[in-house]
Amino acid sequence: MDGVPEPQSAEPITQHLQRAVQRVRAFDGRHPLVWDLHLTAFWTIAALIDFHGGGWTRIARSTDVPEHLVLALSLALSVPLLWRRAHPRTVLLLMAPALLVNAWTGALLQAALLQLLVVFHITLRRPLRSLWWAAAVSTAPVVVTVLRHPRGPADEDLVPHAMSLLVAAAIGITVRTRHDHTEALKDRARRLEIERDQQARLAAAAERTRIAREMHDIIGHNLSVITGLADGGRYAAAKSPERAAQALDAISGTSRQALAELRRLLDVLRDDEPAPADLTPQPALTDLDRLLDGVRKAGLPVRATIEGEPTVSPGRQLTLYRVIQEALTNTLKHAGPGATSSIALSYAASGAVTVTVTDTGRGGTPGVNGGRGLTGMRERTALYGGTLEAGPRPHPERGWRVHLHLPEEAAP
Repeated sequence: MDGVPEPQSAEPITQHLQRAVQRVRAFDGRHPLVWDLHLTAFWTIAALIDFHGGGWTRIARSTDVPEHLVLALSLALSVPLLWRRAHPRTVLLLMAPALLVNAWTGALLQAALLQLLVVFHITLRRPLRSLWWAAAVSTAPVVVTVLRHPRGPADEDLVPHAMSLLVAAAIGITVRTRHDHTEALKDRARRLEIERDQQARLAAAAERTRIAREMHDIIGHNLSVITGLADGGRYAAAKSPERAAQALDAISGTSRQALAELRRLLDVLRDDEPAPADLTPQPALTDLDRLLDGVRKAGLPVRATIEGEPTVSPGRQLTLYRVIQEALTNTLKHAGPGATSSIALSYAASGAVTVTVTDTGRGGTPGVNGGRGLTGMRERTALYGGTLEAGPRPHPERGWRVHLHLPEEAAP
């Protein structure tokens, strides 16, 4: 009926079994000796019961074997199982004399079948080539039985023994294959986890670099403009109070613009309320005029020429804008008084873009804090496979030149 929750299906019994097996394996991994002692004690007691109850006489080829020898053989075939996991080949060699005596006397104790458990562990824990000599050691007593105490055709003894060996080896190979597969999956999971952590650290480092680059471009440029306006306003205050008031207004506008862009950048970093895409600080080439107006108000004459039709993606527009902004900021900082700047922006029909920003300043090396501005420009250019050249203009010209070239944009 509607509104009535369906009863949850019962958990499959296989899941209960899997959890039980996992708990047993976990306990065995922490306390292997406990399991080994219990298993060895179980088979030892079974061998002693077979000896004391006389059950061995029902299948023996000869019942004239002394009791003390039967007791010794029972213990020799069961007690070594305590070391079957750590040293399976050594255990099989220790059991070999008892197996031969068991076959020679015709006692044929059922405890001899415990060698199959040792063969299983050899298959599970040792190179598979060890199976050849293990099969030879295990088959030799059967051959002795066939020759010394024959009873019917020889294949009645050899074939069952060979089948038992094959079953023990097949089980060992199956368990070993599953174990190796599980370990491979665990190793792959560990490597994927390490790779995921590395990718997360790389992504965090890349994001920190991007944020630092954006903050450098926003704050560095606007502070340079404010500094230029403040210097100009100070000189104009004595002669033209109106010009000083205009400089203060420009400083106020530039400061508000810088604060607004900084707030938008910080909003992007907030985890609780991510900023929508249209609020992120991503200026485009349509904002170039406003950038140039602010630089001119700061006292740097700028002339811009544009050739071709702009067909540039938003990401490439941001790169072009930031490179031009950083070049003009460096000119404001380092070109000195009386410097001018020019911008040549060229769009090719193929989609390539070239920008050249030059100034007539002193030509000193721009950039503070280890040249972070130039580094940011090169990083932005490299994102789109472009090239960037920055350096003094060739003699006899004075000033600095920044040349950016973005190749044709690859088709999506």
